[in-house]
Amino acid sequence: MTAPLRIAMWSGPRNISTAMMRAWENRGDTAVIDEPLYAHYLLKTGVAHPGREQVLAAQSSDWREVTRTLTGPIPDGKSVWYQKHMTQHVLPDIQLEWLTQLSNCFLIRAPEAVVASFTQNRPDAALWELGFEQQARLFDYVAEHFGAPPVLDAEDVLRDPEAMLRALCTRLDVKFSTRMLHWPAGPRASDGVWAKHWYAAVERSTGFEPYRPKQLKLTAFQARLAEQCRSFYERLWRQRLTAERAHGFSRADSVK
Repeated sequence: MTAPLRIAMWSGPRNISTAMMRAWENRGDTAVIDEPLYAHYLLKTGVAHPGREQVLAAQSSDWREVTRTLTGPIPDGKSVWYQKHMTQHVLPDIQLEWLTQLSNCFLIRAPEAVVASFTQNRPDAALWELGFEQQARLFDYVAEHFGAPPVLDAEDVLRDPEAMLRALCTRLDVKFSTRMLHWPAGPRASDGVWAKHWYAAVERSTGFEPYRPKQLKLTAFQARLAEQCRSFYERLWRQRLTAERAHGFSRADSVK
């Protein structure tokens, strides 16, 4: 890596996105930012999320101001800036030209698992709240302008975190660090003000949780919602980095 690296990781809700943010922040050379477009999303949609007023008070709700910051200097003199984004936050009024200044990556998760988790708090959730359609639109934009970006599936990451993170670092032309695999438990100053509502499990964690298959029992509504998401998910899933390919990367290409 010869120039500052701004990584935009595009994920939907109820994924391993916060654990991934922990992994990058623990490198030491990386600044992170947590869901910088959240306030804009809440203001424009009126969605009643926990901590709504605190989020609106803590962040700018002007997407132009936010994106100018995201494409500007990297904080704290770091060489890498990891930006954790939620795809559902990218509303139709947000223009996408600023993505040209970022290295865009995509984090996906099977729709059944996302729906089962998300509807615990939003039992009447709509497709647009889950971010699958927006994620596919962002992927298409990035692929058209810069070539196919890296895609990670949460299940693959949990099955083999080291291999998948090595593969991602190789695609981004940044050295892998073993510090990405473990981190101290507890909250971070970099966490959004909504952390107390959503981050309890991550705050207890010291690394990626081992993958454990779940037998999900979806209601008819949940099953229909998951099916609405499926085609968008599968399009990106077919483009994902695989563990087999990841194991082909050199394990000597790392930093401590």
